[in-house]
Amino acid sequence: MTLDQALAFGILSVTVGLFLWGRIAYDLVALLALLAGIVTGIIPADRAFSGFADDVVVIVASALLVSAAVARSGAVERLMRPVLPYLKTTATQVPVLAGAVLVASIFTKNIGALAIFMPVAFQLTRRTGTSASSLLMPMAFASLIGGLITMTGTSPNIIVARVRAEVTGQPFGMFDFTPVGLGIALAGIVFLAFGWRLLPRGRRAPSDAGPAIEDYTIEALVPEGAAIAGSDVAALEAMTEGRVTVASIIRERFRRFVPTPGWTIRAGDVLLLEGDPEELERIVARAGLRLAGEEGAEEANVVEGVVTAESPLAGSTAARSRLQQRFGLGLLAVSRRGHRITQRLGTLRLRAGDVLILRGSAAAISDALGELRVLPLTERAITLGRSRRSWLPLLVLLAAMGLVALHVVPVAIAFFGAAVVLLLLRTLSKHEAYDAVEWPVLVLLGALIPVSEAVQTTGGTDLIAAWLEGMVRYLPPLGALGLMMAIAMAVTPFLNNAATVLMMGPIAASLAQRLGLSPDAFLMAVAVGAACDFLTPIGHQCNTLVMGPGGYRFGDYARLGAPLTAIVLVVGVPLIALVWPLAGR
Repeated sequence: MTLDQALAFGILSVTVGLFLWGRIAYDLVALLALLAGIVTGIIPADRAFSGFADDVVVIVASALLVSAAVARSGAVERLMRPVLPYLKTTATQVPVLAGAVLVASIFTKNIGALAIFMPVAFQLTRRTGTSASSLLMPMAFASLIGGLITMTGTSPNIIVARVRAEVTGQPFGMFDFTPVGLGIALAGIVFLAFGWRLLPRGRRAPSDAGPAIEDYTIEALVPEGAAIAGSDVAALEAMTEGRVTVASIIRERFRRFVPTPGWTIRAGDVLLLEGDPEELERIVARAGLRLAGEEGAEEANVVEGVVTAESPLAGSTAARSRLQQRFGLGLLAVSRRGHRITQRLGTLRLRAGDVLILRGSAAAISDALGELRVLPLTERAITLGRSRRSWLPLLVLLAAMGLVALHVVPVAIAFFGAAVVLLLLRTLSKHEAYDAVEWPVLVLLGALIPVSEAVQTTGGTDLIAAWLEGMVRYLPPLGALGLMMAIAMAVTPFLNNAATVLMMGPIAASLAQRLGLSPDAFLMAVAVGAACDFLTPIGHQCNTLVMGPGGYRFGDYARLGAPLTAIVLVVGVPLIALVWPLAGR
């Protein structure tokens, strides 16, 4: 072992140890590893920051932004709406929701796909009494296996495509993952359709610490040409299956009516609508209504806050307080526990304990909430009042994937272009776009790529591959392939799926070459293993995301995840060998 190899292994060992220790943020650990590589000289100064300019960083950032735009558009939820009334039992809800998340994960990042359907799951739990613990973990696992089907579905696929380009000179294409990923996904979804019964029954999430919030009331204008103009109140309420009610209609500016179901809605009417924020948002979009309080800057955020007893708003009205003129805030909705609101929001005398939805620029919201003594709530994401152009993000995403499939442009260019187009179309504000990007993941990738390259250039990967060769020498090729996938599965929960692929990808390729086998199959095994952590809540963000809402404990994941892990190994290993023959090139 040379000095450079010893230094590379030393840095790698300390890096893995710090990942396992978990006391230092993983992006900071990656930066420390990069700095150590520079100081010791195993990473040349002119290559130190090359990782941040790597295509994989651009692809991951762009895919996250595009996924966020699709998630916020509501297009997928709209496609699901006709099916929801038929999902009355857990046995029907689990396969349909898990299948929907799986399909969405093919086109968007798996964390984005899961975020799209979690509100749908919560609607079903409220409507049918199903326990969220029976739905959320199968959905999370479905998002992971769905991400295997295309290159942009999950970060390990993106990174392993880059590793293959280094090894063979040609990266994996967008749909090179599809045959293997689709086979694993089909086997996985069949198991999840029945395997949810292995989960503990009746687990509940911890109760929220915030105030109890009932339905909101919004004020919406019926503009000329609105889809609902000329229809009756019953038709409007039917758009959300009665989950939004028309509390009052204001006509000719001052005349207020409590309408009957047959009351005809006219252009120019002001409607006071009562319901859940998500349902209110849907009905505003579908009926072509315009919210009061939407005036102001286009780059606006929406915040939910409670009026405190010390607030100058208590006992006053939005009009008298001049929210728009003085603070740049529009009042979109009000929730008052135990009371139905039947007057215009601008003239409503606010009370301590009222929960408001306010719209304004990030700077205006930040400054105004303190001055107004309005306590912001962070428990729920509120999107009411945002113009989301529901079908555009999905169409832009499909166009990008089509360009890649036809080999018109590389993946990085296609998804970077899609992200820029979506920003130009204002499907996301700048603030939302920056929030959508997982900066710690990008920092980890940019910092660890030169470290991974240093392990290769010093000959470290060949040394590890030689050691593994001794372990697998007497195994058949399928056994060596299965061992590589199992190692990736075992390492991922304690590192990070991106770090796992960066470290193990070159080792897998080197081992395959030493065994006289094709590296493609071994790289695929690493990608599948790194993407499939079903045993812990910490190995992937999707698993972490559902832990609280599902009321899960650490050990619950293995109850459903251990059989699914075995299925991935049993199905995935021979399928990889079939699609990517093991015979050396």
